[in-house]
Amino acid sequence: MESRLRTQNDDGTRALLRTGAGTLIAGILAAILTITVFGGIGIHGPHTNGGWLSLMVAMMCLPFGLMLFALGFAKWLRNRRLRRQSLQ
Repeated sequence: MESRLRTQNDDGTRALLRTGAGTLIAGILAAILTITVFGGIGIHGPHTNGGWLSLMVAMMCLPFGLMLFALGFAKWLRNRRLRRQSLQ
């Protein structure tokens, strides 16, 4: 039982949550920078090259970070349920 709990604690859940949160934060920061620092977004897109680059980073980081974070959260819920079942 002790080895089972040890493997559950080291199944990558914490790494998924940490990486997903970091990627989400980077995407949100890139989106905010696109709107504020890099000239905003008009009808035809961002006004500067930096704005386009920042928008591309935001468009890559937001969905991928959300997917990683959701997977980590689902694994955390599963581990929590398994831990409760093993204690009963």
